[in-house]
Amino acid sequence: MSAESTHLGTTEADIAHVKRIWKAFWILLVLTILELALGLTIYRIDLGANPNESLVLMIKGVICILTLAKAFYIISIFMHLGDEVRAMAMTIGLPALLFIWFIIAFIAEGSSYRHLRNTDAGIRQYKEQPQQFHHPSAEPAEKSDKKLD
Repeated sequence: MSAESTHLGTTEADIAHVKRIWKAFWILLVLTILELALGLTIYRIDLGANPNESLVLMIKGVICILTLAKAFYIISIFMHLGDEVRAMAMTIGLPALLFIWFIIAFIAEGSSYRHLRNTDAGIRQYKEQPQQFHHPSAEPAEKSDKKLD
């Protein structure tokens, strides 16, 4: 038996494993509370009369970075990739990063398409058009005296 046994059959390795799980719990809890606080900050900024859009965008970027940090920490601890050799971790981690790039590329492409569609392929300047609703007139349509064949 390589590990020292404590009372009731628990080993030093078991105790170390439980400590690692509790450490992961506290780290993920702190990151989640930070994300929630930043989300509420965005909500408070948007309630103001003149919200600062660049500040909101910066906070959203920080939230994305914290979310990615949580995802990689969860992959490392709970999927045990932190214990694997580097090649195995890269086999799973690199496609995940490529998938994130894929999502960002499609969002940028959609935004570009929308902008070009709204400006006739860049010929005219984009400006918001007011919504125009056509209400049917109360007058009946004129009847034609033409006969159908």
